[in-house]
Amino acid sequence: MTESVRLDKWLWAARFFKTRGLSQQALKGGKVEINGHRAKPSRLVREGDRLRITKGEQLFEVKVRGLLERRVSAPLAQELYAETEEGKRSREALQEQRRLEHDDESARSGRPDKHQRRQLRRFRSGE
Repeated sequence: MTESVRLDKWLWAARFFKTRGLSQQALKGGKVEINGHRAKPSRLVREGDRLRITKGEQLFEVKVRGLLERRVSAPLAQELYAETEEGKRSREALQEQRRLEHDDESARSGRPDKHQRRQLRRFRSGE
């Protein structure tokens, strides 16, 4: 293996982004930090570096464990990094919060049924 790899290639190889172009866009947009600093696509990543990757609403905090320049299967790609415990907890908490919000919205959405329509009519007419 090599000693260092371009960050945009590593993000693509580790399957954080589908294409290198998307990983470059994320880096140029400030969505990726390496060891607490904003990174450029050409920045070299080494084993032991800490990355903070924002992808949509998800935030990944990972430590680099391996380096590759080529894209590999998902199980092998997951061996290239280790997600920090606090990062994993915060991401799971955000997912749970989003799931609960979605459940609340789905319970409220839709047209009123017959019973609710009668209640609305009574309310509007002042009964």
